[in-house]
Amino acid sequence: MSMTDDLLGDERVGALLEALEAASGGRRFEATRETAAGLAELTLSGRARALAGGIARDVSGGHAQLAGIVRTALENPEFEGFALWPVGLASARMALSEGTDEGFDSSLALLGEMTKRFTSEFAVRPLLIHDLDRALDRMAAWTTDSDWRVRRLASEGTRPLLPWAERIPALVADPAPTRPILDALHDDADENVRRSVANHLNDHSRAHPAFAVEVVRGWSGGEHFERVAHHALRTLVKRGDAAALELLGFPPVSLAVSPLEVSPLRVATGGAIAFGAAVENVGADPAPLVIDYVLSFPGARGDERSKVFKIMRRTLGPGERFEVRASHSFRPITTRRYYPGRYGVSLQINGVPHPRTDFELR
Repeated sequence: MSMTDDLLGDERVGALLEALEAASGGRRFEATRETAAGLAELTLSGRARALAGGIARDVSGGHAQLAGIVRTALENPEFEGFALWPVGLASARMALSEGTDEGFDSSLALLGEMTKRFTSEFAVRPLLIHDLDRALDRMAAWTTDSDWRVRRLASEGTRPLLPWAERIPALVADPAPTRPILDALHDDADENVRRSVANHLNDHSRAHPAFAVEVVRGWSGGEHFERVAHHALRTLVKRGDAAALELLGFPPVSLAVSPLEVSPLRVATGGAIAFGAAVENVGADPAPLVIDYVLSFPGARGDERSKVFKIMRRTLGPGERFEVRASHSFRPITTRRYYPGRYGVSLQINGVPHPRTDFELR
């Protein structure tokens, strides 16, 4: 069984239909049943959108009727999981089709309740796209909710680059509107909320690096500052952003780095390389280091691409020298494909790239 079938396949959709029909007094959700019969070729998000359309056609009384059905269904503790994604999406769509502030606010309130059973981070996106200011004004109140899942929704639902979700163009272009939510939650008592905040700011850092550094600088002193800050700025660290690295305690340092040795220089798919170099602190002060390596490789179209991988963090005293050793496997994995050709590997220390050594993948 595929992941899509496991998360939103026949069994879960069947349970969803039973729950909705029971909560609506036994009425048949014929349009939703018809939609469910044609899901096989759709992606996970495609299934959620299709089912949301079926639910909207089956509920003739508008959003108020849907909200009543959902709240009745929520009395059953088994009404949970990925099957709630299309229900939340139907709520947002139906509220927007009615075109009233009351419907908009009602849908947001319902999504806040539903997120305790399954995250409403995907379903809330149409509301944010339609009226960003109104949605953010109400979602800001979620940052003080007693339930961590509601607080997390304030951050995760507004992520500009949320995986599997619609983009929110206004937040991609301007990160400022969600800053109050991030500032309110960065030191939250729950790790799930803090991780969401870090992921949210990391999204912003891709197009707005100076903004991300400024936000993290404003968080200094929180109980969980170090862990959240490192996670929020991880993309900038890999990019070698000097401001982010210095904020995290990795300023420019004086080093002597020997040429990188790689073995073997010809490796077959499924094999691995080992590489290393000597690193010496030639400065007068201790040198805190974040050490990564950059793998350069041919893409599917023959163009050279690169990816940064972590090795370690370490502090070297004045005059101290040590050997950096690491390896990289070329075993095929589902998220990465290696093409034969010329590759290169180099060290990146505190964001500064060092000379690369080439090798061949056969």
